[in-house]
Amino acid sequence: MSDFKDHFSGHASIYSQARPHYPESIFTWLSGLTEHRELAWDVGTGNGQAAIGLASHFTKVIATDASETQIAAAPECDGVEFRVAPAEEPPEIVHDVDLVTSAQAAHWFDRPAFYAAVRKVARPGAVVALWCYDRCRINAELDELVEDYYRSLDPYWPPERALVEEGYRGIEFPFEEFEAPLFEMSCRWRSEEMLAYLESWSATQRCAKDTGRDPLMELRNSFGKSWGVSVRDVVWPISMRVGRLRV
Repeated sequence: MSDFKDHFSGHASIYSQARPHYPESIFTWLSGLTEHRELAWDVGTGNGQAAIGLASHFTKVIATDASETQIAAAPECDGVEFRVAPAEEPPEIVHDVDLVTSAQAAHWFDRPAFYAAVRKVARPGAVVALWCYDRCRINAELDELVEDYYRSLDPYWPPERALVEEGYRGIEFPFEEFEAPLFEMSCRWRSEEMLAYLESWSATQRCAKDTGRDPLMELRNSFGKSWGVSVRDVVWPISMRVGRLRV
């Protein structure tokens, strides 16, 4: 197994508060694909957003992350058991899994080892779904500001980020794959909430640590002026790879 790439433990509380939430439609659709709804395993759960979304559809959800800090920041939720464990080594309590999910995390995994772990614990015919989201959409002017800021952080993005930029199309996916519907996340945010989201980016945090300055300083002024109205719709298209274990 490769070393755990921890890009978020240092700002787990910011990440938990600032990130958008996945739509209920994802969990309704995924649960409808499974023959049984007894156990889901959410891998690289972070602060547990996807795990909590699954909880109303499965008898039990096991949510694992290699970061103790991220797990500590996850809220309690009936039906969800949070555990510290790397994606490549599921806890012994995980078996007969009906659905395996990983939201905005699979690009960090040693995927061959992760896929081997999935085959070890999943039922025949179980469903595997990996999804991610890249830049958001607001309007032309604000999108350009966000894009310019994103590109200013190029030296601080880890190479795995490229897999997110291409919507996971370049990753190996050794399952019987089928097409997912188009899902998206949406929020109605104030400019301060949008800036908090940008602050939660791992590259923002790495830049601040390496340079000793706030990389958002210049953006804060221009962003506030361009935002204008009190709240705006912010949308993130979601890219998903989904398939079934061969029986």
